[in-house]
Amino acid sequence: MGFKNMKTNLTFADISLFTSMEKNRAIKRMEEINRVVDWPKIESLLLKNYPVGKSFEGNDAYPPIILMKGLLLQQWFKIDSDPELETQINDRISFKKFLGLSFDEPAPDHSTFSRFRGRFSKDILRLINHELLSQFASKGLTINEGVAIDARLVQSASHPISKERLQEEKLKKQTPEGQRDKNGKPLKFSRDLESDWTVKNEIPHYGLKEHAAVDINYGFVLATELTPASHHDSPYLPLCVAYSCHTKEPIKKVFADKGYFGKPNREFLALNKLEDGIMRKETVGTKLTEYEIARNKAISKIRYIVEQYFGLSHLHNNACRARFTRMIKNAFDAFFRQFAFNLSRGSKILASA
Repeated sequence: MGFKNMKTNLTFADISLFTSMEKNRAIKRMEEINRVVDWPKIESLLLKNYPVGKSFEGNDAYPPIILMKGLLLQQWFKIDSDPELETQINDRISFKKFLGLSFDEPAPDHSTFSRFRGRFSKDILRLINHELLSQFASKGLTINEGVAIDARLVQSASHPISKERLQEEKLKKQTPEGQRDKNGKPLKFSRDLESDWTVKNEIPHYGLKEHAAVDINYGFVLATELTPASHHDSPYLPLCVAYSCHTKEPIKKVFADKGYFGKPNREFLALNKLEDGIMRKETVGTKLTEYEIARNKAISKIRYIVEQYFGLSHLHNNACRARFTRMIKNAFDAFFRQFAFNLSRGSKILASA
């Protein structure tokens, strides 16, 4: 089984429809994105890492670039589900034009988008974001001057359960009885067992935590990592910095709030010759000096940009709650939110330059 041979010649109906929609703002926006992105390079990465069946039976698969663009549309236009995405593609000419589908070609089935999510590792997803940001850097956008790092809580897709019940469910899942039903078939767990409990501002929270690094110049999301909510922010600073290197030039500065203050992170920054932009906090027996208080205020004005990304994600993508009960699917969703955000922001910046 190979990939579908997508039509390259437009029909008369296609030409008539597309010509009549030249003033459509959605089409103009997507054409703007197509002009600034080298899609063949991204498609090359997808093809190298996208497994497709070798059987001669069955229908050919959709090219992965079409499925990726479909999931980008899902992010940009706040489409809640894959069945709704399929419907919207079939219904909207602007979507078909962006995907490269002719007017009479049907959208990929919603199950195709669902399967597509499960075929990539986090490393491949990072490579794709790296390629996009490298393209922006080659067009003159400086993204290596500094990064701001922070974390936010994400509500679980499942209803909360007690710590004791959560532990019982996890232990049960590890037993043969907890993995198969009465007919011996693998048991499908709908409950989220990868989330856990934490307390923030004296309010208990059940879910996940998204760690992110954001470029301080243009606001590009350079790295994201998803963990259970109870994981402390501080140990993820080195990981976020490492995944934020997208150009030949090294990162120069790292900014973070008081949650990242501590000897391990300060030593990491010093070892890697990175300027320390971590806010200071009072410790037992020591108070902040006037200089440190002024320094913290200056840093807070820089690192707001990562909080801005989180705020926009909550407002426009309903990202305060996880969409799935499995960590890997939520990580993929976070990546696509990050990729869609970077693509939209970068194309606007370059178009206005």
